[in-house]
Amino acid sequence: MAGSGFRNKGLVPTRRAALTLIGAGALAVGGGASACAATDDEVLTEAKVLRDPDTPVAGNPDGNITIVEWSDYNCPYCRKLEPELRQVVQDDGKVRLVMKDWPILGPVSVTAARTALAAKFQGKYHQAHDAMMGVSSRLTDPRINELLAGAGVDMERLKRDLTGRARDIDAILKRNNEQAEAFGFRGTPAFIVGKYRVPGVLSMTEFEQVIADARKAKMN
Repeated sequence: MAGSGFRNKGLVPTRRAALTLIGAGALAVGGGASACAATDDEVLTEAKVLRDPDTPVAGNPDGNITIVEWSDYNCPYCRKLEPELRQVVQDDGKVRLVMKDWPILGPVSVTAARTALAAKFQGKYHQAHDAMMGVSSRLTDPRINELLAGAGVDMERLKRDLTGRARDIDAILKRNNEQAEAFGFRGTPAFIVGKYRVPGVLSMTEFEQVIADARKAKMN
């Protein structure tokens, strides 16, 4: 029987007004497809949010706390936060970082997300991700191609995968969007840290604290 999943019922305020504890801390495991519109319980399952095998993972894949990040390659806040988040994950050593592409800032953002996910099929997602997150100017289609080629992505293979894997790529983006909307996120970046919903930017110190809080909540 499905639990309450990540649904935001009975939220508990914490040191930041935007930081909320998810429901009773239960995760719905499984959750089958429905002929009608998907409910939150079907969208926000542990398997789909934390363990989607098609979603790239960074950090420690066997970590005892999971951070899920929804980001857009044209989001300046995502770019600013990226090195700090990666440093926190590296310093901690026991954090599993799930990377959800959520292109909400226009057609070029969609192109960037689809391109990064296509690079995944040749084992170059992280190189593509880092290349596009590492620039300070707004992306364009030619700039995306230039950055990925410079990051060592096989561009001919990429073109083939963008076409041949289009259905798989679009399905990943659809799942990511449904989850973000079900959580009530309104922009990027947005996070789930353990049992906490974090719709916005945290400092390195705040990330370290919420990771510690998430570990405590996991034990309770």
